[in-house]
Amino acid sequence: MKQLSRAPWFGPLCAVLAVYALFALLAPQTFTRSANVLTMARQTVIVSLAAIGMTLVMIQGGIDLSVGSTVALTTVIVARTLDGGSGAWTAAAAGVALGACVGALNGLLVTGLRLLPFIVTLGTMSALRGAAKGLANEQKVDADPKGLDSLMALPGGAHGGFLLPTGVWVALALAVVFAAFVAYTRPGRHVVAVGSSLETARLCGVPVGRITLIVYVIAGAMAGLAGVMEFATLTVGDPTDSIGLELEVIAAVVIGGGSLSGGRGSVAGALLGALLLTEIKTGSTHVGLPNWVQEILTGAIILVAMALDRWREQGRGSG
Repeated sequence: MKQLSRAPWFGPLCAVLAVYALFALLAPQTFTRSANVLTMARQTVIVSLAAIGMTLVMIQGGIDLSVGSTVALTTVIVARTLDGGSGAWTAAAAGVALGACVGALNGLLVTGLRLLPFIVTLGTMSALRGAAKGLANEQKVDADPKGLDSLMALPGGAHGGFLLPTGVWVALALAVVFAAFVAYTRPGRHVVAVGSSLETARLCGVPVGRITLIVYVIAGAMAGLAGVMEFATLTVGDPTDSIGLELEVIAAVVIGGGSLSGGRGSVAGALLGALLLTEIKTGSTHVGLPNWVQEILTGAIILVAMALDRWREQGRGSG
């Protein structure tokens, strides 16, 4: 049990269970219904997918503030591709490819120009948001989803028991893949090494530039996939969508045991962090809290997550 409690995902799991129990007591008639549980799982997909990529970036010692803008631009690209006559999977592939290209751009700017990831991704966050608005003519882009919406549809409708949407299974499968990537592959160990000590990793022969580029490409592709899922949910391309999403994603990673200083993170913990944020938002709605209170709670959670990260870092330093 002692070893289990040291796992980075153990604390977030306890928090998820505690918050669920709290809202189950406060709103037992609605919060515990299977339809609500399915809805929460569905609503967690976008943040979870982006958080998988962000976990790798933060383990490597970087940050990506362009996630929300990438998701918004992807929804527009998917809508435009569908509107141009392409099929659903072609549009989905275009969205993921766009995200990967954005990640490659971020990675090349970080490694090639040796700029701080915060500055690079802050710039691309603004540029991508502008590109999304321009491509969409500053309005929502309607398009026939051509079956793409089935990715986020509840099997059997709103009362489909505990069958999960395809998007949830995709997120879970990718979480397993990238958790194994970090834990069991040489490139994954290199990611941890770079985030733990850049100079030491370089002296040990780790190809720092290549690892950084790979991590940002993966993160971009995951953000692109999150954008595909967002389009599947909304069935429109919205250039104003996902404003502030990057903060939720970063908070989910930090809640899940990740560090803003690099070298540490948990894919499983990030997914639990994303689920915790969804639980709080959904539970607040079920107990009748207004939106402005929910926004205050979300901001408070982000601050607490950052404070916990600082506390963990101080604990590591003193240990």
